[in-house]
Amino acid sequence: MRPSVVAFDVVETLMALEPLAARFSDIGLGESALRRWFDRLIRDGMALTLAGDYLPFPELAIDALHGISERDLDDASVRHVLDGFAELPAHPDAEPAMRELADAGVEMVCLSNGAAQTTENFIARTGLDPYVSQVISVAEVSRWKPAREVYEHALQRIGAPADRVALVAVHAWDCHGASKVGLTTGWASRLERVHPRAFAAPDVTGTDLIAVARGLLALPES
Repeated sequence: MRPSVVAFDVVETLMALEPLAARFSDIGLGESALRRWFDRLIRDGMALTLAGDYLPFPELAIDALHGISERDLDDASVRHVLDGFAELPAHPDAEPAMRELADAGVEMVCLSNGAAQTTENFIARTGLDPYVSQVISVAEVSRWKPAREVYEHALQRIGAPADRVALVAVHAWDCHGASKVGLTTGWASRLERVHPRAFAAPDVTGTDLIAVARGLLALPES
């Protein structure tokens, strides 16, 4: 059904990571290291969750950075990369998509594997905060997405049934996790391009967040 609330993933869905690539070059790892680093970070967060353990995003980000480097990184190099999060922009499709949802009376929240404060700083800096009613971090349940506990906790925080809430992301695995809890899912293809067959098909697909927002608004209300 057409959702009354949309939960946006943050990192790579709303937040553009690409500007961090220059900082990887600055410390001698090369711009291509950005993707290896983020993939390792997500992998390790999921692995800890599967093992029943948890570490927050900043700690795993540091470990992953050391893990992809073929040499010892000093604290200054690590800090140089991670400090870049304070300057990352929003993707250009984020604000227009949120505006269309807001104009239609849809509430929006952020649901992130990242730290709540980092997310709050990001949405304030990029001017998205007028659209976002609350920020929900996986730290609140000590699990990483796509663990079902994360989405169940988000529903409790939102105070709406699963069939009235949509999860929007550029990661197919995130949409898959949300779908297992009964959320409507919207997947934007601008990152992964082709939806992996291993994951449940999203309810709405679009080339960007604007197309996904319009697709969600076009769903029947009952």
